[in-house]
Amino acid sequence: MISLEDIYKKYYSIIFKYLMSLTKNTDLSEELTQETFYKMIKKINTYNEKSKFVVWLCEIAKNTYYDYLRKNKKILIKYEINENLASNSNVENDYIEKEEIENTYKKIDKLDEKTKKVIYLRLNSELSFKEIGEIFGKTETWARVTFYRGKQKLKEDHSYGE
Repeated sequence: MISLEDIYKKYYSIIFKYLMSLTKNTDLSEELTQETFYKMIKKINTYNEKSKFVVWLCEIAKNTYYDYLRKNKKILIKYEINENLASNSNVENDYIEKEEIENTYKKIDKLDEKTKKVIYLRLNSELSFKEIGEIFGKTETWARVTFYRGKQKLKEDHSYGE
């Protein structure tokens, strides 16, 4: 049986990189990585082996990040507004860009589970198609095709304006 220490050593780098892609902040990613592994220990009995362990762990990391955002929303908004004003950037354009990103993630969340996870792993964790294929126990080609089809679905949804 694999120990918690072995799990930590095996998956730490993947989870940290995934969170770095979301936060763009080393200290916060480190903190959220630790929190992810803490939650994993608490929830280990809920893992049902329907998905790869690393995918399940990435879900915990993503939810940990979302929890962080919800808890710190006012602080983050205040910081972002001050940053925008200080840099004389166009607040309206920044808002529109963030709105588009949010809408894209909402559309991604409507995709089937495997496609959604492949897209998140590719975009947020910057994993190669080969690595993504290995996570799912599939081929590199399967990961490429799944990502491409998901991208096409997002483009179709965008062109019809939902």
